[in-house]
Amino acid sequence: MRSLVVPCTALSLALLTACGDDAPAGETPASTTTITTPSLTDTPPVTGTTTTPTSEPDSDTTPPVTSSNTSTDPSTDPSTDPSTDPSDPSTTTTTTTTDPVTATGTSSTTDDPPPCPQGEIVCDGDTAQVCDGMGGFESETPCADVCTAGLGCTLCNPGQGTCEGDTAHQCSDDGMGFEDVYCDPVQGVACDNGACVGACSPDNLGTSYIGCDYYAMVTPNVVGNEFSFAVVVSNVASEDADVTITLGNAPVMDIVVPGKTVEVIPLPWIPQLKNTGPSRVMVDGAYRIRSTQPITAYQYNPLQYQTGNSFSYTNDASLLMPTNAYGKETIAVTRNTLNGLPGVISVVAREDDTTVTLTPSASGKIVVAGGGIAANGTGMVVLNEGDVLQVLSAAGGGEPNTADISDLTGTRVVSSKPVMVLGAHACTYIPFNITACDHLEELNLPLDNLARDYFVTDPFVKAPNQNPALKDRMVRIVATEAATTLTYDPPQNGAPANLANPGDYAEFLTKNDFKISSNNKIAVSEYLLGQAYGGGTGDPAMTIAVPIDQYRNEIAFHAPTNYESNFANLTAPTGANISLDGAPVNGFTPIGATGYSVARVQLSNAGDGDHNITGDQPFGVQVYGYGQYTSYWYPGGLNLTLIPQ
Repeated sequence: MRSLVVPCTALSLALLTACGDDAPAGETPASTTTITTPSLTDTPPVTGTTTTPTSEPDSDTTPPVTSSNTSTDPSTDPSTDPSTDPSDPSTTTTTTTTDPVTATGTSSTTDDPPPCPQGEIVCDGDTAQVCDGMGGFESETPCADVCTAGLGCTLCNPGQGTCEGDTAHQCSDDGMGFEDVYCDPVQGVACDNGACVGACSPDNLGTSYIGCDYYAMVTPNVVGNEFSFAVVVSNVASEDADVTITLGNAPVMDIVVPGKTVEVIPLPWIPQLKNTGPSRVMVDGAYRIRSTQPITAYQYNPLQYQTGNSFSYTNDASLLMPTNAYGKETIAVTRNTLNGLPGVISVVAREDDTTVTLTPSASGKIVVAGGGIAANGTGMVVLNEGDVLQVLSAAGGGEPNTADISDLTGTRVVSSKPVMVLGAHACTYIPFNITACDHLEELNLPLDNLARDYFVTDPFVKAPNQNPALKDRMVRIVATEAATTLTYDPPQNGAPANLANPGDYAEFLTKNDFKISSNNKIAVSEYLLGQAYGGGTGDPAMTIAVPIDQYRNEIAFHAPTNYESNFANLTAPTGANISLDGAPVNGFTPIGATGYSVARVQLSNAGDGDHNITGDQPFGVQVYGYGQYTSYWYPGGLNLTLIPQ
């Protein structure tokens, strides 16, 4: 985006029902298996003769069996002596069953259940028993409160609770205490039998980019105020969504978004966060967006690239994360200070008394001090719900038109309660010596959601009256652990093979599609290049690569129709059936020997900009668009499941 050429988310058996991807609980409908255990009256009668049971019937549950046995000598049993005449009554053993149901209940062919595994905890009333694996118990412990299978003695039964107004007072998963869960009526959620219920209840929402509660926050941009900061809300449900936007306790807007439609919502700039300056804490600095139906949300900074005869030249957009998927540890990804304009880390809290601690990377130790953050990039700050911590890199060690050494990328953001982190830049060149500068911003995934395997694919670029063509972009890889090794399929000349320390990063220019694999979790970002680099329209923009483990079977997204052209890159297993807005997607190209392929699709500007992609296998999507001297780029959607380190 041209921008300005600037000088200088308890062991108990639960039935989990997953919704489709247009519902928030997950992307693949769960199959349902019904197991019918027959009662005695369900069993067909047993007729004829049977062998005498060898075990004593249970007198509490089964009437006795009446039988007459004339011989117990196996030598006279026709089944063991073929020469015996079965018609001779002296050699025949019979059992006369007076109750066919009784025979079923006492049949000697019924297997006894195996003993429970050693170490498993079972309950006999309020006594916890630890199985020895041989049908007995290693220990038995009377419980003062309750016994919970799999856990032993607990204070309460997990999942049980009471309602106290709008608050569900629920027993925790470990059974050792109670947790209060607010059932937010603004999200159409109510408390019933100790649990929150409704389309937006915590139990109904999965861990993905689809949710009912979001925060949007302004990041620094040199754009003029005639252009709008905006959020875009896409209602993925069939029912109307009542969307409420607030800033702190102040109401901003109430709007109804019909089912399966999108609403673009301009919002006032927050000047203190839009303008560059010292690092700061902005109390009630984030817009809160709540909905009565599951939605997706994005923010645009700014929304337009042209207003009248004015061009913004400095745009980008970011996918927003619902609050139920926030994390407690994030490795920041941004860009270096350039010509005095800063890279940015923005942090928003969803709960009061959230302590945020910053540990700078090797390159993140030159910071504009403020808001509790020191000039060396260290600091501990307490945020309340909706507060924003904005950290800005300082100039240091760089000359005009050169790459500055000050880069907040790799800085570790750790919080006592879940937060969302955005990486941004006021306006930067990419590469550092190629005009023009443009605004950057994108969601930084929490460490829990990062992985070891990613695909990165080159975007189309399309100048006016030109056919789409590939254009180089910058790929940046950030280590989360020491001694990180990297491999590529297909191999990439000039790509880094190792990153020595946590927070270290490396980057390279390429127009190739490939898979990145690592022995440790990594974060991966991609950047569009300045228009002067060649290839036509567009200027710098930023996205994050989506881990393969976070791919989905359905993704709904928005591409603003006020841009000259919009595209989607789709990455899917080779041979997968993928449809965009109901039409099959063709033209997939294999990516090395990975078994995956990529397709690049230009999106129509004829509708409202809302699009839906479905697949018979999980896939990933990147969405981007261009105007003259400007562009945006963001992941269309993803799961946000916890991935072990």
